[in-house]
Formats: sequence, C-alpha cells, structure tokens
Amino acid sequence: MKIAIYSQYYSEKTIDAFQILLQLLLKEDVEICIEQEFLNHIKSSIKNATIPSFTELNRSFDLLISIGGDGTILRAITYVKDLNIPIVGINTGRLGFLATIRTDDIEEAFKNILNKNYKISERSLLSIETSPENTDIKEINFALNEIAVSRKNTTSMITVDTKLNGEYLTSYWSDGLIVSTPTGSTGYSLSCGGPVITPDTNSFVLTPIAPHNLSARPLVIPDSTEIELMVDGREDQHLVSLDSRIATLNNNTIIKIKKADFTVKMLELLEESFLDTLRKKLLWGEDKRN
Repeated sequence: MKIAIYSQYYSEKTIDAFQILLQLLLKEDVEICIEQEFLNHIKSSIKNATIPSFTELNRSFDLLISIGGDGTILRAITYVKDLNIPIVGINTGRLGFLATIRTDDIEEAFKNILNKNYKISERSLLSIETSPENTDIKEINFALNEIAVSRKNTTSMITVDTKLNGEYLTSYWSDGLIVSTPTGSTGYSLSCGGPVITPDTNSFVLTPIAPHNLSARPLVIPDSTEIELMVDGREDQHLVSLDSRIATLNNNTIIKIKKADFTVKMLELLEESFLDTLRKKLLWGEDKRN
C-alpha cells in the first residue's frame, strides 16, 4: 500500500499526531511519501527512517492522509484532483465534518483502514470558468466546498446578476453570493443562513451574503444546473474564492459554474455517519446517549 501524508500546519498537535501515525505505518511496512514542505518542517521528528517526499501525486498512490482540520483537506484535494485517490483526515483542528479521526483514535482507525474495514463517500465538486480567462484559477478550477463571489476594497454592496441554465434568476444586491456543494453546506453557506444538505444529495445551494433585500433567501437547485454570474459595483474588481483559494476578477467578467466531471473520494470508518457527525458538531452538541 502506498500512502501520501499532507499537512499545512506544523503545531505541536500536528507533530504528535504525525508521530503516532508514522510509527504505526512503519510497523505495517507501508510505503510512505510526505508532501515536500511538510517534510521540511518535521524532519527532526523522524528518527531511524528515510522517507521520500512528493510535490504532486499520481495514480500509484492508494490513499492520502490529511493531518489538520477540514481546511487542510480542502487544500489536500488540490493534490488529488481527478486521480480518484481516497482521502482521510486526522483532526487536529477545530472542525471535523471531513477530518473525523481524533488523535486518540489513530491506532485503532488505521488498523481498520489497513484491513480495508471502511467505506467510501463520493463528494461532488464545483468547476468554474471565466470569460475573459483568469490565469489564477485556470489550473486548479474546482472546489469541494463552495465557490463564492464577494466585494473587494469597499464597504459598498455589489450586484450579482444570476442566470440558471441561461435563464435570468435575479440580481442579488449583497456582499456576495455563495454557490455551495452538499459537502460545503456545513461551512460558509451555513454561516450565511443556508441549509444543511446531506453529502449524497444531488443539489447545490445559492446563498446570498448579507443581502440588502430581506426577501432574498438561499435557493436549492439541481446539481445539473449551469450557473452564470456577473458582478457589478462601485469598485472595478471583485473577489472569487474556491474554497480557501482567492483570485481577483474585473467586474463584468462572465463566471460559469457547474458540477465538476469528477468526484473526490472521502474514506470513512464503518461506524461513522454524516448524521452522527452533524448531531455532535452542529445541532445538539456532544452525544448524550452514552
């Protein structure tokens, strides 16, 4: 089995989790590769082992392990792209809708994973193209959680003209607009009043950010819909974000968003479920049944 390990944070919690994971994988004689920048930061914690690094992945890898929070997984997918490499997350951050394995559970969790006692959850992504083309988003033009347009360098609201499958919907007068996947429905969209959607739902959500018109509400649409946006405002430019990656676009740029032609495979333990995570993290606090 060939495993890639990635993290974008180098805190004490991250190092502790990495050391536990490393010792377990070395015992199991697993082939390990560590993302180059992460390896540069944690070399001193690796003893009696020489481990290669990677700057990009290929189809020879069987699994990518992300150490951090959900934001780290969002960065990890930029390595996985359309390679169909499953991702699993060790949670050393604050949120755990995607990164669900606690540091205390690493040994038991990865024994199950190495014994193939797991399930795969396929997650839809969004893709984006702009006219005129923008070089900052051309190479990595997809997002797992959301694509959002928002104001830049101004306190004034922007107008987001919105079409669905070529038909005019409305012009949102707001701080911006979020287009969210079911996976992203528990993130930025939720904080702006959007609904929670289960990961296997074939839908996207349009969620306005602080709309001036109080009748503007989040809208659930089929994930087969092509969304076209065009922004206008007092400033000449606005921002577009793909998960945590941000680019600047000129106003009147035509933005087309649709379902990506590939999915991301999230590895989940057999006892895990989205509803259980939702109950613990979001709705009713820690499970009080036990």
